[in-house]
Amino acid sequence: MKGAGLPVVLEPKKILVVEDEPDTAEMFAEMLRLRGYRVFKAYGSASAMRQLSLEKPDAVVLDIMMPDISGLEVLHFLRREPSLATIPVIVVSAKGLLSDIKTGMDAGAALYLTKPVAYSELIKAVEDAIRKVKSQSE
Repeated sequence: MKGAGLPVVLEPKKILVVEDEPDTAEMFAEMLRLRGYRVFKAYGSASAMRQLSLEKPDAVVLDIMMPDISGLEVLHFLRREPSLATIPVIVVSAKGLLSDIKTGMDAGAALYLTKPVAYSELIKAVEDAIRKVKSQSE
């Protein structure tokens, strides 16, 4: 029996962090790495859209305020592309007005967190979003 008794090794989930501030991107990436995720970073919306086409992540942590194109455009791009439409997006933004949160959720965000974000809050959001997508596909 091939592989009998060997533990199944699961490929770590891939997370794309889209954040224009390198220190913040690295902080989010490190939080996710500590939890065992494989993390990719994009420092702007145009870069994120290229990354998404190359490396389909299991979830995206997305800032809204970007220097090039609004993070909302990245969210719209994801929702329009059939192969990317089900990827959960966790918006993490300094924009915390109820109207901002509503706009992000209406655009297709799975969750909307306002900065600053605690380790436990980010991890819970990512895990909940991935779990929800997985349960919908079963």
